[in-house]
Amino acid sequence: MYEAMCWRHSSFSQGSDQTCVDVAISPSDVRVRDSKDPDGPVLRFSIVEWEIFLLGAANGEFDLPSR
Repeated sequence: MYEAMCWRHSSFSQGSDQTCVDVAISPSDVRVRDSKDPDGPVLRFSIVEWEIFLLGAANGEFDLPSR
């Protein structure tokens, strides 16, 4: 049975430049899409892959280099 995904985007994406990604979390996977192209491609990650990504992000592993 198909269940509609509940897409969310960051509350930090505001103002004139709303460049962001949307994320939908289900019990079995996490999906990510470009918020400007909601009908475009969707990336799918397992729950474990997403948790590992979030741990790396919280640890600063994906921070942009200093300018």
